[in-house]
Amino acid sequence: MRKYILGGAGIALITLSLFTMSWKSPVETQPIVRTVAEDSLYNKYVKDLYDSAKLEISGLNRAVFEKAITGFYNLKITGKLSNTKSVISIADMNQSSTAKRLWIIDLDHKKLLLNTWVAHGQQSGADMATRFSNVNDSFQSSLGFYVTGEIYNGKHGKSLKLDGMDQGYNDNARSRSIVVHGASYVGQGTINALGRLGRSQGCPAVAPELADKVINTIEGKTVLFINGSDDHYTSRFLDHHIAADLAGVATADSSVIASK
Repeated sequence: MRKYILGGAGIALITLSLFTMSWKSPVETQPIVRTVAEDSLYNKYVKDLYDSAKLEISGLNRAVFEKAITGFYNLKITGKLSNTKSVISIADMNQSSTAKRLWIIDLDHKKLLLNTWVAHGQQSGADMATRFSNVNDSFQSSLGFYVTGEIYNGKHGKSLKLDGMDQGYNDNARSRSIVVHGASYVGQGTINALGRLGRSQGCPAVAPELADKVINTIEGKTVLFINGSDDHYTSRFLDHHIAADLAGVATADSSVIASK
């Protein structure tokens, strides 16, 4: 009987030893310090841009701005953006069409260049855009990150092609002819008449008198981010760690330049 008891105790001791050797503290496997440090620097950088450009006064939500900046840096590292032009455009479709919900921001100079109206697609909603699509002939706006392409003259005059970067959400922009163009239904007159802006076939249309200025400012491989409420929307360009790394370099470089 005694040898059976000792045998059982030995097995239990071996099992406990193996369990102890294989167990690791969850704290050791999580880079908590590194993540917090990067996020802290990144948040300060985003806040500085947001405050310096006086974006809160203009009505741009900071969380939307942070998404757009995160996408900008993630796209920057892929080489898809201009090396000489740090301009970003944000269209927030969570806001009423009567609001000036398009912002064009110069990141290098921390300056708001333009804040104006922008239309959404006919089938996305009346005053508020609530439905979004990547499908041909849907006449709906598409959410996500775009990179501006080439300028051309079409039925709306001077227009700017867009390349959708988010697969499944806006990557059919070219085939759908989703472009930036001027439209007579974008302006205070239409708002006075209808209580909202007119609507496009899915394009982010702007006021005709501002079309040239908008297009000339954002052409040449800059970012346009169209924000809206869609629980299914995800983007690989919303990686905060990549953005934090690049923002850290940018702020370090800026401080060196400023000290010279």
